[in-house]
Amino acid sequence: MEKDHLLKSILAGLFSTITIGALTYLTYKTPFGLFLIASFGSSMVLLYGYPESPFAQPKNIFFGHFLTAFIGIIVLKFIPLPIFITIPLATGLGVCFMILLNVTHPPAGGNPIIVIIGSVSFEYLISPIILGSIIVLVFGVVLNRFVLKKKYPK
Repeated sequence: MEKDHLLKSILAGLFSTITIGALTYLTYKTPFGLFLIASFGSSMVLLYGYPESPFAQPKNIFFGHFLTAFIGIIVLKFIPLPIFITIPLATGLGVCFMILLNVTHPPAGGNPIIVIIGSVSFEYLISPIILGSIIVLVFGVVLNRFVLKKKYPK
């Protein structure tokens, strides 16, 4: 195994631990609400493992998560069909609109599933989606740009 590859792997794991740790702390140890969603874990792979990827750029992370969660909530609240129809419909629409609007972030493709299974409200867009995404991006910029000295965002 190459030394650079090993170091990249270790740093990606460490920075993922730090970022998800901050979101977890805010969620479970403060009264501020929910900041953590499962798809943020997948975002870590791109943000720290492949920050040069177009899918890891701030607009993709932020708007990908926001758009797919929004679509999931719209389908949940306004399309009264069985869950085995609403989940694939919302997921497909989320993927479609991410690609159409050029904000593709693959981990966000799971958000409609999370939203519908959890029966969340529109408040979910504020916390965890908007606030959590901003925190993820702040950590991403600080750790990639200032610690690793990478050109991020591209």
